[in-house]
Amino acid sequence: MKTGLRITAFAAALAATFGTAYGVGSGVGEISPEPKSAAHGEHADAARPEKSGGLEQGHEQGETAAPPGGLQISDGGYTLDVKTVRLQAGKRADLRFAIVRNTTGRQLTRYDREHDKELHLIVASRDLTEYRHLHPTRAADGTWSTPVDLPKAGGYRVFADFKPKGGEALTLGADLAVAGAYEPKELPAHNTTAEADGYEVRLGGDLTPGTPGELTFTVTRNGKPVRDLQPYLGAYGHLVALRSGDLAYLHVHPNGEPGDGKTRPGPGVAFTATAPSPGAYRLFLDFKHQGKVHTAAFTVPAQGAPGTAASATESEHSH
Repeated sequence: MKTGLRITAFAAALAATFGTAYGVGSGVGEISPEPKSAAHGEHADAARPEKSGGLEQGHEQGETAAPPGGLQISDGGYTLDVKTVRLQAGKRADLRFAIVRNTTGRQLTRYDREHDKELHLIVASRDLTEYRHLHPTRAADGTWSTPVDLPKAGGYRVFADFKPKGGEALTLGADLAVAGAYEPKELPAHNTTAEADGYEVRLGGDLTPGTPGELTFTVTRNGKPVRDLQPYLGAYGHLVALRSGDLAYLHVHPNGEPGDGKTRPGPGVAFTATAPSPGAYRLFLDFKHQGKVHTAAFTVPAQGAPGTAASATESEHSH
């Protein structure tokens, strides 16, 4: 089955093409797969062509490119209305928002389901040290809400990733203030290995501006490859990339789908992605194992960024 790739609100000329998810670590003792169980109603819906910023993947060069996703609060005839504009650091509270149709001023209540959800909400701090991938609940009047607990004060960006019923996929972004004692932090140093709740995830490959490149994430636990990753929203891994500086948003999914007869449930999950520009990017990989979702974070320099690769290398050697 040909699986669609969604790179939200991203230029078609820079569109990513998926790499193939594959397993590695043969000859090494592995974690025994657990018995099959239902994935809480999760399923893949990536069989149809995906669209990015109103442009369908696969357009020829020369066509008008859409701006990266998440940089605008209003686009495609819709506006992100964040009703909770301020939270308190360390205090759990509801984050409320709505998608408003510009022509009528009414809140949107009809959506197409994408990756088993009507809307995906990403919340990230401006320094990219805090990240949440949430699935809020929609009320009948179109107001979305979700509990959130953000431990650090400062500026955050909220991304609503959705597709209006019968419309084009969009990613809208808005600022969110979190009150409290604020201590700015530098972007985490370039890393190719990340720890996530006792799992180790290794990143291989390069992110290159304007050129598709394969990124492979290999999941291990206690030194053994994890070969029984579970479907999460219809895939074995979800990858979100945010560009440092303006937090331009890139959302990709791996090739293949659970149950297609060729996609392995780990330990390797591969993506092919294209960076929209030189710079540093923060990558967040979500994966599910033994009923829980885990997130591994990486800082990756897109080759061609002046001084980025060098500074990242120096930072790694300094530790």
